[in-house]
Amino acid sequence: MKYLSICLLILITSCTFGQQETFDEVLNYYQTKQNFNGTVLVSKGGKIEFLQGIGIANRETNSKISKFSTFRIASMTKAFTAVLILQLYEKGKIDLKTPFGKYFPTYKGNAKNVATIENLLTYSSGIPDKLGNIGMQPYKKRLSLDDFINQYCSEDIVEKPGEKSIYSNVEYIILTKIIENITQKSFLKVLQEQILIPLKISHSGLISDKHKPKDLVDSYSINDSTKTFKKDEPYFAENFFGAGAMYSSAEDLFKFDQGIFQEKLLSTANTKLLIKPNPKLGNAAFGVWYADGYGTFNKPFIYRTGGILGANSNWIHTLEDQRCIIVLNNTDGTNLYGMSEQFYLVSKGQKPSMIKN
Repeated sequence: MKYLSICLLILITSCTFGQQETFDEVLNYYQTKQNFNGTVLVSKGGKIEFLQGIGIANRETNSKISKFSTFRIASMTKAFTAVLILQLYEKGKIDLKTPFGKYFPTYKGNAKNVATIENLLTYSSGIPDKLGNIGMQPYKKRLSLDDFINQYCSEDIVEKPGEKSIYSNVEYIILTKIIENITQKSFLKVLQEQILIPLKISHSGLISDKHKPKDLVDSYSINDSTKTFKKDEPYFAENFFGAGAMYSSAEDLFKFDQGIFQEKLLSTANTKLLIKPNPKLGNAAFGVWYADGYGTFNKPFIYRTGGILGANSNWIHTLEDQRCIIVLNNTDGTNLYGMSEQFYLVSKGQKPSMIKN
């Protein structure tokens, strides 16, 4: 029996060591072939299997990315905003089926009378995406939340609410204001009190011109023809509000992931509601999307992506085997979904398809 136990221990140790080597091989492959510069976290059953950073955080100083580096997570912010809304729902302070004008009576557009909170959460309010075709112009000048909504998020509806999901930042910026109206607190304060502090998330928050964390990596766009990196142009990240203003680290995002799926943030019923897909709306859930399976991820999973210029991120959580893969990148040339697929294969003990031998 003692001999058998020793053999099993050696086998487990060998498999773990071999798996770590393969994780490293995948990471190095994507840095070499697709200019990945960032952090990857892989977990199974709530335990981290792999957490590593690679590449350059700042090309002027040549500082390196570490597993603790923080990144602009862009639209991943929307998942946090959706959780805050459902927490208000859980407390009876908001009704998802009620037109949002009840909670934002000064909103100027006609959507407030017909589009519900649920419509805002699933990008199906019918409010046109005025932000979608004007690039970074709305983020060149610092605007208050009220001024930004009045200028960019108050168009009259062009679609019947609930009929079509058209992705934009507009709805989640409106939700930011609704959270502030109901709580009578700033969005940042609510975020800290309801999510960051309870989950002991200490390297995350909102980027602003007055608050740029010292370990926040710079972001770069790649010129494919010259193979050179151009640092992202300056912009006011705070103008993304609850739609995309957050920064975070891979480990902090994992804590958020576990806060959701270990039901530390919401009840069982409302956790299910958060990730429940709406097939009519392209399987949009609240702040995330649901998929029955796609490519290597052949079983149900939820996912959330984020991207502003060179800052790009990807978060996947598989619902049957409870694996979580978080990829944060400070360049725009990497296929993060394909990269996540390879790490998923390694986590399952399978050979990644990009390794030919």
